[in-house]
Amino acid sequence: MSTPVTVPMVGKIVSVTVKVEDKVKEDDEVAVLEAMKMEMPIVAPVSGTVTELRVNAGQEVEAEAVIAVIE
Repeated sequence: MSTPVTVPMVGKIVSVTVKVEDKVKEDDEVAVLEAMKMEMPIVAPVSGTVTELRVNAGQEVEAEAVIAVIE
């Protein structure tokens, strides 16, 4: 089952800390979002394998945007 990784608010992706086919555990950092002059880690909601990345560092994102998919 695929689980999307989303961002909570509008901001800019500072870094992406995983790549496709990486294994992640629940609460592992997937990316870092800069919003309102703060950096916040975006973490995996479930354990699994990253099957898709939809963002790159420096990219602006909207609230609730899907940045990755974990299976």
